[in-house]
Amino acid sequence: TENVSVNADLVFVGYGIDAPNQRWNDYKGTPEDYRGKILVMLVNDPPATEAESNLFGGRALTYYGRWTYKYEEAARRGAAGAILLHTDESAGYPWSVVRTSNGSWRFDIARGANDQTPFLKMRSWMTNDAATRMMKLAGQDLTALRRAAASRDFKPVNLNLQAAIDLRSEVKRVQSANVVGIVPGSDARLKDEYVLYTGHWDHLGIGAPNAKGDNIYNGAVDNASGVASLLAIAEAMTHLSQSERPRRSVMFLFTTAEEQGLLGAEWYARNPLVPLAKTAANINLDSMNILGLTRDLSTLGAERSTLQQVVDSVARERNMTVKPDPRPEQGSFFRSDHFPLAKVGVPAISLESGTDFVGRPATWGEEQFRLYNTANYHQPSDEYSDSWNFQGMAQQCEIALAIGRRVANADEMPRYNPNDEFARARRN
Repeated sequence: TENVSVNADLVFVGYGIDAPNQRWNDYKGTPEDYRGKILVMLVNDPPATEAESNLFGGRALTYYGRWTYKYEEAARRGAAGAILLHTDESAGYPWSVVRTSNGSWRFDIARGANDQTPFLKMRSWMTNDAATRMMKLAGQDLTALRRAAASRDFKPVNLNLQAAIDLRSEVKRVQSANVVGIVPGSDARLKDEYVLYTGHWDHLGIGAPNAKGDNIYNGAVDNASGVASLLAIAEAMTHLSQSERPRRSVMFLFTTAEEQGLLGAEWYARNPLVPLAKTAANINLDSMNILGLTRDLSTLGAERSTLQQVVDSVARERNMTVKPDPRPEQGSFFRSDHFPLAKVGVPAISLESGTDFVGRPATWGEEQFRLYNTANYHQPSDEYSDSWNFQGMAQQCEIALAIGRRVANADEMPRYNPNDEFARARRN
């Protein structure tokens, strides 16, 4: 809506998590303790302990630690708003990413007249310095609150502060398209089943200028590189002879509004063009390797399903090593367009660059990632450079093509591991 007014009490709810599977509930008390309030919470998961080394996945971030979950849970509690307390370490990226990602138009899937999904009037982030000052006004110490929040015994703290905000927004309704292409399968029995490739075509558009005055957020790596890769894979498939064509059909889905919260993929998951039960797998490409050839690769989410066997086989044929997510604390599995497909039961992976670069020192790959994440991620400086080494990108494309063809030609579709959290959605 154009005008939103909020004047409400502030309540610190720790990590803002209700996770029965972890025996964790930060929402102790009655519903009235949260309804109509502004909930202040920490990002990420509660830390693991010596006694529980795998609490909330240990080092790996779970969905409970993602900002999307925290907003969703606050809305389910009937809160008026939520404030997330940011630190670079807990979020996995600097404050500049929060600022630029939210510094221009923000979109959401339009709510219908009968939509009963709970929502917040206000969603906000706050720096650690500002949060420290706010807690002092409340007679509280942020460090002590963080320490208390790391325990199952934590109880929410009414900060005895009120926040008032009047928001006047320009609201517009726009249509933004997902773009789809299909390569029909060659097998009469299997051509109604699909391997789904995804990659988002959007970025942040025009926003706040950087120190050089550049206000165009190009998104060259994130994710023009992924879009170009999908086009290359699609073109390669069209050049296959009839006898080489995949048995299952292959769909290429270029999603919109990923940077707004995976909206294009979320829309497709709710409104699929082919039945989800006939969608064999999803292979997602987001931010490709423009640094050179690697001896290893990582596929986010492969370990959840029988896709791991496919990935292992493809890597073995290329004398490459399959490594787990090198940065599990950043929760990358929940941050791109494969995740909405995984939630509805489609075995899904996101192909990541390796870190062991040919001809480079062992630590070079991680150093380059940190440099990009700090200086270029969601910044105007994410733009094409003549220094790009397309050998790495071509290597990833060939691997993605091989994985897709292997799934498309298999007698059976991949399936989630029986105990995986997404297995039930597939069965339903």
